[in-house]
Amino acid sequence: MIIQPQRSLLDLRLGELWRYKDLVMLFVRRDFVAVYKQTILGPLWYLIQPLLTTITFTVIFGNIASLPTDGLPQFLFYMSGTVVWSYFAACLTKTSETFVQNANLFGKVYFPRMAVPVSILISNLITFVIQFVLFLVFIPYFAWQGSDIRLNWLWIALSPVLILMMAGLGLGFGIIVSSLTTKYRDLRFLVQFGVQLLMYATPVIYPVSSIPAQWQWVIQINPMSPIVEAFRYAFLGAGTVNIGLLLYSFGFMLVVVFMGAVIFNRVEQTFMDTV
Repeated sequence: MIIQPQRSLLDLRLGELWRYKDLVMLFVRRDFVAVYKQTILGPLWYLIQPLLTTITFTVIFGNIASLPTDGLPQFLFYMSGTVVWSYFAACLTKTSETFVQNANLFGKVYFPRMAVPVSILISNLITFVIQFVLFLVFIPYFAWQGSDIRLNWLWIALSPVLILMMAGLGLGFGIIVSSLTTKYRDLRFLVQFGVQLLMYATPVIYPVSSIPAQWQWVIQINPMSPIVEAFRYAFLGAGTVNIGLLLYSFGFMLVVVFMGAVIFNRVEQTFMDTV
């Protein structure tokens, strides 16, 4: 094997990443298993976290603040937003620490550096699937209780595209921040704080319909907003789906991933001198 310096910023070497797929899956197993290793409840935390968050949102925003939920049961409304947002937030925050957290590993052996953020996306996807199945379990119960829940099979079939968009946004933003944190460590703290603030600019705890019409554009420029609304429309039948906004989110995702990959490739050539 001949290891050569990259000749251009657009040389993403995706073929090389595919050849290291076994290493990627090893990282996936490491990330998934190590999170709750040596804990009492172990993998049950994957279910406990969304349940506790949903209950907290239901009490505070549903009962105390009395925020509208588009006629849906408060528990289902908040849980759908929580599960979807958690996947994006986890992808962003964990990939944003790629260089800093793996500096020792990167300095000892060569492998495609992009293997680490890709493995984070996959391991978080496993968590997302587990939590989303938990969400789906509650739908028949509330439907049996008489709640107006309508499944939209077309959008359910398109939900993998929505997941891909979330993963792309999390990956793109994450590797951009990861590249910048090699010089500016303050960004690590800004990301953790910024993700929490961004959640309130996304219809996670409120529907877009509850916002005055003249201010809805503020929420809709957030590329995650159409995705969250589309998930609710697909599995609960609430809210609306705007094809134009979804295309905007998809295009935004492509641009962010491309920019992130270019910056990532540029920084990985010299990051050991600064980390």
